[in-house]
Amino acid sequence: MSSHNVNDRIARRVHALRTAQNLSLDALATRCGVSRSMISLVERGESSPTAVVLERLATGLGVMLASLFDEAPEQAEPVVRRAAQLNWTDPQSGYVRRNLSPPGYPAPLQLVEVSFPPGARVAYETGARERPVHQQLWVIEGAVDIQLGNQQHQLATGDCLAMRLDQPIVFSNPHRHPARYLVAITDDTSAPSTTRRSTP
Repeated sequence: MSSHNVNDRIARRVHALRTAQNLSLDALATRCGVSRSMISLVERGESSPTAVVLERLATGLGVMLASLFDEAPEQAEPVVRRAAQLNWTDPQSGYVRRNLSPPGYPAPLQLVEVSFPPGARVAYETGARERPVHQQLWVIEGAVDIQLGNQQHQLATGDCLAMRLDQPIVFSNPHRHPARYLVAITDDTSAPSTTRRSTP
C-alpha cells in the first residue's frame, strides 16, 4: 500500500474517532498537544504525520496507536494474509511498522512488527491514559535501547521487555545494524479510568 493510501486511511480513522466523541478540532488539539492546523491536515490526508504526532493523537482519542491504521472491513476475519498487512514508514526516523493483527477483528491484543534502522530514535512524550496500556517488546534480531521514564533497558536479540505505557518512552538504535522486533499491545479495559495528564 502506498504512503498516500496509508495517509488516507489514517485521515478517515482520525476523523471518525474524533466525530464519534463529539470533539471539535480545537478540543482535540487541546487534549493531545497537536495543533489544530496539523490535525486538520491529517484529517484531509494532506500531511504525512510522524510517529510522535500519531501517538499524541491516539492518546488524545483514547485508543492505541496501532488502531489509527485500522480500517475495519465489512466483515472482519480472524486471518489476515501477509500481503494484506499494512506497512507504514515514519517519515522522521525511517522506522517501518507492519500491523500483523487482522483489521477490525474484536480482540484485546494487537501485534506489530517494527524494523528499526541504525541511528533511529523515536521519543514519545505522552504519559498516563484513561485506560492503562501494556506492551511487551521482543527483539527478533539486532539490538534496541529503551528509556522508560528514568529506567534504561538495553535489549539484545531474544530479549523481551514488559512495560506499562504511562510515562515518556524513547526507542533508539545506536548500533550499526538494523533491529527488528515484535510488539504486543493490550489495553486494560477492566481497570478503572485514571486522570489524564496533559501532554508536554
